Amino acid sequence: MSEFQSFSRREFISTILAGLAAGSGYIAKGQEPSSSGIPTRLLGKTGERVSIVGLGGYTIGRADKDQAVPMMHHAIESGMTFFDNCWNYNQGWSEEVMGNALALGSKRDKVFLMTKCCGRDAIDAKEQLEGSLRRLQTDRIDLWMFHGISHEEEIPRIFAEKGAIHAALEARKEGKIRYIGFTGHRSPDTHLKVLAEAKKFDSDFDFDAVMLPINVLDAHYKSFQKKVLPVLNEREIGSLVIKSLAAGRLPKNLNFDAKLCRRFALSMPVSSVMCGIVNWDNLHQDISVAQNFKPLESEEVDKLVAMAEIPAAEGVSERYKIDAAGCDWQRNEDKKKAPA
Repeated sequence: MSEFQSFSRREFISTILAGLAAGSGYIAKGQEPSSSGIPTRLLGKTGERVSIVGLGGYTIGRADKDQAVPMMHHAIESGMTFFDNCWNYNQGWSEEVMGNALALGSKRDKVFLMTKCCGRDAIDAKEQLEGSLRRLQTDRIDLWMFHGISHEEEIPRIFAEKGAIHAALEARKEGKIRYIGFTGHRSPDTHLKVLAEAKKFDSDFDFDAVMLPINVLDAHYKSFQKKVLPVLNEREIGSLVIKSLAAGRLPKNLNFDAKLCRRFALSMPVSSVMCGIVNWDNLHQDISVAQNFKPLESEEVDKLVAMAEIPAAEGVSERYKIDAAGCDWQRNEDKKKAPA
């Protein structure tokens, strides 16, 4: 039986509309216009303002090599100034090409730069951070994330005596990173356990931001929107959305309008939505969605929820919630391939 089947559609719609109402309130309080036309929102309690859409590092590393840097420069000029990456995206090439873009024309100070590590112990995490700093050609990362936490057994390793959390705290003290977060897209319960473990580790510590999947399908199955997002907002932790197009399946396989799906995610009480951009059409589309953004009306949300009920059943359209291998496994596979 799916999670959706455990409660009525009326209750489900009420949950989504409540989230939308909260999103509207959040936007009214935390969203501000900018000269570029792309608004900014607060990143939790950090006080930082970030563009409501961000440029995804994985896909920019797969863009045409001659176009990737001009695309990133255009994104910055247009107000898309939140840049996402990870130490092992495309075996390090994503960070390398992004580093080239930020170094050319001294654009580093114009972006909020995030990257991630897959190490679960302090030694691996520190090694990966140093590699990221080198490839990104910078002396500091604005937001450093423990990437792709998919399995519960990874959590105690991060917070152990020689766990990755200590590398993060040391790097923050040294000024190599400014904020700390984590990501994942498999299980909302795992996210909640990471958040709980952080408080057990140190009652004064909390994450600055968390990355999670939110889209019209998510709320029907293993819902991060229903389980995790309210906790983040209560604790004033920045919320960064991935999979707003369900890894491309919503527009490509299920005939959902991509721009409408982006707007759905942006209408929730979140800080920013990361966008997978591999060509100019993708970039122009996501900029156009973000410029002068206004949230969806409740009737539009209701329609999208109804349309998503069948394709969302049992997670068949969100395979990343079922098949995710976990970043720790990826680390073992990719460590040999990442640039020195």
